[in-house]
Amino acid sequence: MPEMTFEWALRQNGIDPVTDLEIDTSIAFAAMQGAFMGGQGDFVTLFEPNALQVEKQGFGYVVASIGELGGVVPYTSYSARISYIEENPEVIEKFTRAIQKGLKYVHEHTDEEVAQTMLEFFPDTSLNDLIGVVARYREIDAWPTTTDFTEESFYHLQEIMKASGELKDTISYQDLIYKRD
Repeated sequence: MPEMTFEWALRQNGIDPVTDLEIDTSIAFAAMQGAFMGGQGDFVTLFEPNALQVEKQGFGYVVASIGELGGVVPYTSYSARISYIEENPEVIEKFTRAIQKGLKYVHEHTDEEVAQTMLEFFPDTSLNDLIGVVARYREIDAWPTTTDFTEESFYHLQEIMKASGELKDTISYQDLIYKRD
């Protein structure tokens, strides 16, 4: 999905990802930062805090956010079979409430407070760097306010997948999304 969204952003800005440049997909995602810092390629797509680390170490600059350029894409989601949902509604509801609670926390707290809660999960990253990462994500409105994703964003996701040649037919939002009562 990150590569497809990158290609989408390129196309939206008049760059053909097939004919105008070469995208090297042979590098494992976890090795992309090191490969770039070692001289591989002119550009790299990275998640935070890796992008900030590349900047701080003087190996490059963040020029754009693929997340922002790609538009609202329901990239991170959880899926379950209808039978599981119907047999375990309390598990689904608790999980959904926990995610919603996290989203609410992010929207109602400062960059520093959010970074402080994340710090233990990024042992090699300083609090100040995490504050910067949270600020970047907040600046591009990266965090949704709800766990639900819209029909519009679902079809946009499929449009991106079709443009990359990974999806042939559009799937109906109504056929895929389980609506809670």
